[in-house]
Amino acid sequence: MKKNVFPFTAIVAQEKIKKALILNAINPSIGGVLIKGDRGTGKTTAVRALADLLPKIEVVENCAFNCDESSYKEFELFKANGKLASDEISLVEKPMKVVELPLGATEDRVLGSLDIEKALHEGIKALEPGILAQANRNILYIDEINLLDDNLVDILLDAAAYGVNIIEREGISISHPSEFILVGTMNPEEGELRGQLSDRIGLEIQVKAILDIDERILIMKRREEFEKNPILFNKNFEKDQKSLQNKIVEAIKILGNVEINGTFLEIIAKITLELGSEGHRSDISILKTAKTIAAFNQHLKVSDSDLEEAISLVLGEDNLLSQRIQKIKNAIEKREELNEDGEKINETFQDLLNDKLQKINEKLDQSMVKDENHHKSKENTEHVDLGNNKSKELNFLDDSDFEAKDDFESKINEGERLENFNEIESLERKIDIKKF
Repeated sequence: MKKNVFPFTAIVAQEKIKKALILNAINPSIGGVLIKGDRGTGKTTAVRALADLLPKIEVVENCAFNCDESSYKEFELFKANGKLASDEISLVEKPMKVVELPLGATEDRVLGSLDIEKALHEGIKALEPGILAQANRNILYIDEINLLDDNLVDILLDAAAYGVNIIEREGISISHPSEFILVGTMNPEEGELRGQLSDRIGLEIQVKAILDIDERILIMKRREEFEKNPILFNKNFEKDQKSLQNKIVEAIKILGNVEINGTFLEIIAKITLELGSEGHRSDISILKTAKTIAAFNQHLKVSDSDLEEAISLVLGEDNLLSQRIQKIKNAIEKREELNEDGEKINETFQDLLNDKLQKINEKLDQSMVKDENHHKSKENTEHVDLGNNKSKELNFLDDSDFEAKDDFESKINEGERLENFNEIESLERKIDIKKF
């Protein structure tokens, strides 16, 4: 008989807790969620309701590690069931569940241990899967996580980091997948969480008791209705539950296609530095969370609101967060505008330079053509012999030079005596003596 669980969509307020749990269900690589707050604020109720909300998972029948077909063969988990790789397997659907890790749990209880019963009755060595095997593909819930033994913290960190748990007991060694949604709750008044574990958990939510009177009244009414007739109460929220479940399933499908622009990446890097975050885990968590929020909102590109919500969930509440983001964004846009203006100036200068060079080249080409034509013209010009190895281009000679020269020579040839030197002087003015 199925145990009745309070519907996830019937939980009043506590929107951040619900959103953080949903995001980890869509993308477990975010790293889980840590819920800080007083007792009686609905933390455990929300965690159990999430498991009931999520769709069933497909597992290999009788596999103690909740493995799918792929991991069943990859990790050779068929050996734990005394079967061969070639043996036929059956797949069944199982609802997701919440696996609790008690504070007093031993290492063997968490990792897995030797099955004493089989050793005594059947005389064979076999391993009994631990909590990490049960938690594979489910929700691992740790109440009062800040009081957890340091040794168990180290085990959890290794399993969460590599997604694999290795069991070695009495000469037996086996490894199995260990991928789970980690949810931890704590009351800060009872002590702080070990820094190493806090750093590994993706989202950190601070929850407080609801102060709104109407919401407090609604909580009482819904709880009373649920306890009176849980089947009818769940049926009333069945439509809302199915709608949210479908939204989660769709988000899982499109998550791998969600993109984020370079400006948002720069905002993430700058705001984590500004708020004093150590290392790079916060940057990566914000990036994964922003993409997951976008997928949940059916966006294929991360929007401004997706990014701001992601930063708030990872780094905690900050009243000045919106102003910080806008300030960084304005600085980036101003820088890009300056770069664009600089590029435009460079383009304009380059156009002017190219135009000037083109005109210079055109003038050079014209000059070369003119010189070439002049050279050819000069080579083709007729020269006239003026005597005494002198010559002159025909087009440069004055006809009067030839008339004076002919008249002078005719007079000498005829023996005519020149009456006076004035006549010679007159001839010299007409004829350049040097030409002769």
